[in-house]
Amino acid sequence: MNVLVWNENRHEKENKVVSDIYPEGIHGAIAGFLGEDHENVKTATLDEEEHGLTDEVLAETDVLVWWGHKAHEDVKDEIAEKVKQRVLEGMGLVVLHSAHFSKVFKKLMGTTCDLKWREADEKERIWVVDPTHPITDGVGEYIELEKEEMYGEHFDIPTPEELIFLSWFEGGEVFRSGATFRRGRGKVFYFRPGHETYPTYHNKEIQNVIKNGVKWVNNTNTPKHVYGNAQPLEEISTK
Repeated sequence: MNVLVWNENRHEKENKVVSDIYPEGIHGAIAGFLGEDHENVKTATLDEEEHGLTDEVLAETDVLVWWGHKAHEDVKDEIAEKVKQRVLEGMGLVVLHSAHFSKVFKKLMGTTCDLKWREADEKERIWVVDPTHPITDGVGEYIELEKEEMYGEHFDIPTPEELIFLSWFEGGEVFRSGATFRRGRGKVFYFRPGHETYPTYHNKEIQNVIKNGVKWVNNTNTPKHVYGNAQPLEEISTK
């Protein structure tokens, strides 16, 4: 499996709090723990040529992990469209935290993907609501994070095909924080935690969920369908 971790890499350059938590960047931290399970894990960032998402790179990527926050509009429309098309062709996509507002995710969902939010160092309790799902392998009843950014309902996404995690926050809100979708031949997993000023991606339980998500969205063995004008499989009688 070829995994690509994409990140804006803007907060890490501009905010010492973030760079102290993630000295190799958020993309580097995620690639680091994914590399424990996979040999072929690479990274790409916004300011690289074509955002690091050239045709060649996308063609060889089985799973793309996407983190974005403050620079969604800096992603070129044509690049976002290429990523969307690759998902439709079968590339898996894991969308993390504020990447709910990324052009790629909004294109695939067809909605605003808007929500409520608040930064107040609140406890988050991420409840497992589908313990039979492979993405929850190794997870207990819930994951508790001491401090995180609050996301609250209503989350303007299509009804998920599978709702896996539901978050509760100290201020009282709840949020559908783990959901899956299928688009074309591709699988999409959205997972909420990961605000840049908290060490969320160093949490082993969060790492485990993302590892499971990467495995689940990988779709390399799905047969490719043929579309368009088709010849009959059987002889058609003209009588």
